[in-house]
Amino acid sequence: MTFGAKTLTLTVDLIHKFKVAQRAMERAMLGVSLRDRIRNDEIRRRTKFTDIAQRISKLKRQWAGHVCRRTDGRWGRRVLEWRPESVSAVWDDLQTAGQMTLKRCPEAAG
Repeated sequence: MTFGAKTLTLTVDLIHKFKVAQRAMERAMLGVSLRDRIRNDEIRRRTKFTDIAQRISKLKRQWAGHVCRRTDGRWGRRVLEWRPESVSAVWDDLQTAGQMTLKRCPEAAG
């Protein structure tokens, strides 16, 4: 279930879907249905599985470490260490955008 999850962008919705799927699989393994109204904690205690969200976050950290340790010059390391050449250009863009906002909305200026 976690294959390839280390490269996914985890959103709250996606984590919820993973958790629901894991609980459904655990219930199927135990032969328990939702109608039996057994708490998730009890099901987790019986199966002794770890939470899928914790497992995926651990895999993501391991993957990031793996990418950082590579020394063969692939693009992954370069992307992680990339910084914009002209930081002042970004700052200038922010200042220009702020000034334009103030011109359009004079009551925001104070």
